Amino acid sequence: MISKRTDEMTSFIVMDVLERANEMEREGVHIIHLEVGEPDFDTPDCVKTAACRALEAGHTHYTHSLGLFELREAICDYYGSTYGVSADPDQVIVSSGSSPAIFLVFSALLEPGDEVIISDPHYACYPNFIKFVQGRPVTIPVYEEDGFQYRPEAIREKLTAKTRGIFINSPSNPTGNLLSAERMQQIAALTQCEQRPYIVSDEIYHGLVYAGQEHSILEYTDHAFVFNGFSKLFAMTGLRLGYVIAPRAFVRPMQKLHQNFFISANAMVQQAGLAALKEAGDDVTRMKAIYDKRRRFMISRLKEIGLGITVEPTGAFYVFANARHITDDSYKLAFDILEKAHVGVAPGIDFGPNGEGYLRFSYANSLENIREGMDRLEKYLEAISK
Repeated sequence: MISKRTDEMTSFIVMDVLERANEMEREGVHIIHLEVGEPDFDTPDCVKTAACRALEAGHTHYTHSLGLFELREAICDYYGSTYGVSADPDQVIVSSGSSPAIFLVFSALLEPGDEVIISDPHYACYPNFIKFVQGRPVTIPVYEEDGFQYRPEAIREKLTAKTRGIFINSPSNPTGNLLSAERMQQIAALTQCEQRPYIVSDEIYHGLVYAGQEHSILEYTDHAFVFNGFSKLFAMTGLRLGYVIAPRAFVRPMQKLHQNFFISANAMVQQAGLAALKEAGDDVTRMKAIYDKRRRFMISRLKEIGLGITVEPTGAFYVFANARHITDDSYKLAFDILEKAHVGVAPGIDFGPNGEGYLRFSYANSLENIREGMDRLEKYLEAISK
């Protein structure tokens, strides 16, 4: 018999879209992929070289369960130079991607029935992480006219004796929008409330910001957990390397979880991550410039073909476009676009009820493909409006 918590877990709909697209491609259909948030760039040469050297040098054994000290030290140096914050290498746990780090945090933080506040819309997997460890996600709608930013007073109204965390994600998946410094300060101040909730900050898209400035929650409070990794900024998705910076009291409990469930992150990949932090700056600058060109083009074309974008996204590689004048069933619309226009897009419902009627577009694809995808989408929308 399948466990109830596994049976009740929702699917990641964008992956369902991708898998159907892959089936169509095997049948000879040319699909434009605008659904999946994965860099289309090759991993920087310095990272690949470091990985190969590590393999040749025999770095194929377990490392310390917290991760290589040199890598943890480099992560702290990066946060110090980028955000002006101080973290100790002993507060860092290196993991095989940021998803295991999220699992570690909620496993250590939550008792059954404890609550974590998340935005709606949100990254599709957040509620499942919380529910799997028997926590309860409490959603707060965020709105297009606010740039999908939290309203701090709405968070305050949802705080209860069981609130253990407030989850933030800036730049955001699915919206691509940033929390302003003012909003982050106001959210950080909520850690002083009677409930003393921790801020849980997913900073995986930091560095991919094209206007304005991203801020780490550690600039405003140390009563926080920070997730980050190498997949997005350094185009290292398949290498699976992430980390969490945690309050000192939680490090040993989370370390024990990591030892039992994951042992350690890949030794060779940790060496590659060290090279990314120290040597890949020029590669990141080049990729960012290309992303920004794609972003501006996609926003312009989506507006031209009649989709709504009130506050232009300035981070990550997503545009969350309003299609509520077309449908109240984004799931059906996304699959219809795939079948008829041969363009993969993510339905807004994947990211929470407040995302219904929206479509998420990823510009982690070539400008040529994005242009073709927009043209196909325009023809599709013209056809269904007749």
